[in-house]
Amino acid sequence: MRALLVVLLLLCGLVVLADRVGVGIAEDRVAEVVAERGGLAGPPEVAIEGFPFLTQAIGGRYELVRMSLTAADLGQPDGTRADVALRGVQVPLSDVLSGSVEQVPVERVDGTATLSYELLSQQLGTGTTLRPEGQGLRIDRTVEIAGRALPLTAVGTVTLDGNDLVVDVDEASGAGVELPDFLVDRAADALDLRYTVPELPFGLQLTGVAPGADGVDVTVAATDTVLRG
Repeated sequence: MRALLVVLLLLCGLVVLADRVGVGIAEDRVAEVVAERGGLAGPPEVAIEGFPFLTQAIGGRYELVRMSLTAADLGQPDGTRADVALRGVQVPLSDVLSGSVEQVPVERVDGTATLSYELLSQQLGTGTTLRPEGQGLRIDRTVEIAGRALPLTAVGTVTLDGNDLVVDVDEASGAGVELPDFLVDRAADALDLRYTVPELPFGLQLTGVAPGADGVDVTVAATDTVLRG
């Protein structure tokens, strides 16, 4: 009886080992396929979730594939990144083994694209800094109005207008300098920001926006997507 138990434990261990080895190989292959069919500049970091993996591979349907996309993967400016979850990814095992994957149907895609504060600050000019403040953004910048250099501090709200990320300044004040109100009002207009979010892979649409710790987080989603390259 003890010998049988040992054999069963060894078999279970081998099955688990084979499953984990299979995941590693599949993650590399899925990364290549997704990069090719998703129009990415390079293979992303991929994690296939769910256990056991082998039953998913045999069935040709992966419940959840998570990937982290860098600016280089996306072919976008530095300061852009995305964390995306592909749910219900359908790739027949025979196609994977033969290397003949023509398309990859995906039931649902969701995630977050992050635009760093450094990237967005560059849109307003040298010397601008952005950081989160409450539910909005704090903007510090020196602008020139009527021949005067005016150091300003402003707070703005972040919204989406189609594919544009918009920062509207609600209030502005001179940073430690007494300034006429009309000059502050004119300068505040120079702090408004409109940034067109670059086209994202997988047919992702922008669904929401909020300031985050490292940048502005834009939530994205798509349904019934087919990656064809």
